Amino acid sequence: MLKIREIDVYYGAIHALKNLSLEVAEGSIVTLIGANGAGKTTTLKSISGILRPSSGSILFKGQELLKMAPEKIVALGISQVPEGRRVFQEMSVLENLEMGAYLRSDKKGIQEDMENVFSRFPRLKERRKQSAGTLSGGEQQMLAIGRALMARPQLLLMDEPSMGLAPLLVVEIFNIIKDINSRGTTILLVEQNANMALSIADQAYVIETGEIVLQGSAKELMQSEEVKKAYLGG
Repeated sequence: MLKIREIDVYYGAIHALKNLSLEVAEGSIVTLIGANGAGKTTTLKSISGILRPSSGSILFKGQELLKMAPEKIVALGISQVPEGRRVFQEMSVLENLEMGAYLRSDKKGIQEDMENVFSRFPRLKERRKQSAGTLSGGEQQMLAIGRALMARPQLLLMDEPSMGLAPLLVVEIFNIIKDINSRGTTILLVEQNANMALSIADQAYVIETGEIVLQGSAKELMQSEEVKKAYLGG
């Protein structure tokens, strides 16, 4: 579904991604793990069109994304749940969800998806008229996921969805990710909680200072001594 081939990304003189390649098969959960500043968010921003790689190729279902505007990439079927949730604080829960569907005009479908989000996240339904800034961290994360789902993505990019959440909520968020995937959405998950990420993923990549240093099935990487030492506290 998604094929990234040998992309390079620079922030001024800093070489943030170096010849990076990865693939995401349709229907799978692929996780990209690595330390802070390793290049995980930069990879997602490159797919979304927020950053422009200086070389390489990013193909989504055979279409080149490299020179495409971010809103065109959303229209193709790629949504992102950004790091730090980034909900619109002053807007209500309902308005935030409507923003997720801003490129759509099928009113009936939008209403159906809104109901689906509310059935998946009953707390959001209870608070639908509240401003998003008054929600707890966990509720804001649910809202960020719900907002991304309102675009009906085929591929969902998730950037550190468990960051800053209590352990019980982390488990809940990962169950939600599995559920979204089981209903047909492909997921590329960027996550510092390597244990949890590898436990639900099919394939995994390890990134260090902008380079992929390990890749394989999530099960293989979970057994890798290198990964255990660096990321799993083993």
